[in-house]
Amino acid sequence: MPEGEPPIPGTHGERDPDSRPSPDRGEVSASVPPARIDRFGGEYRFLSNFYPCRVIDEGGREHPTVEHAYQCSKATTDEDRERIAAAKHPSKAKRFGQRLTPDATWAERKDEVMRRLLVQKFAPGTEFAARLTATSPAELVEGNVWGDTYWGVCNGVGENRLGRMLMEIRSALVHAIDTTPNGAPSHNSTRV
Repeated sequence: MPEGEPPIPGTHGERDPDSRPSPDRGEVSASVPPARIDRFGGEYRFLSNFYPCRVIDEGGREHPTVEHAYQCSKATTDEDRERIAAAKHPSKAKRFGQRLTPDATWAERKDEVMRRLLVQKFAPGTEFAARLTATSPAELVEGNVWGDTYWGVCNGVGENRLGRMLMEIRSALVHAIDTTPNGAPSHNSTRV
């Protein structure tokens, strides 16, 4: 019996190994998220825009990550869009996108572009949506060391727009209630 655990009545002091969740039996123990998730790595890597997921940009092109689609949405020529879309890794797509000179409307629309891509990634009923809602009520902070203070926080400074968008989407998923044809509430909403 593990040290510090009380014996289970009727077991003569042994712990029943079948009483614990087992991945071998398809069971997963419920973990409680920390109060603050400040890095989108490890078990929370799925929150990163670099994490593989199928999304469609505003031009109708499919991309392997949110980062690819976001950077491609910034491009003003087909040649630049093709180069970004063909990038083997999201870091390359980001690098290509950072070298672009976006059109005059980009500053006004970049948040909405990001929000649309995140809503796709975390669509209701998907594994991504389930994983995002499982982080509730943790504060989500896109902590980084590369100086992004617009989408994240670096050295305690930043707007954390990505983290805030994810928390807004999560809140909508958690609180979404649909109405069935007979008027009864249903938690199988498709609105976010």
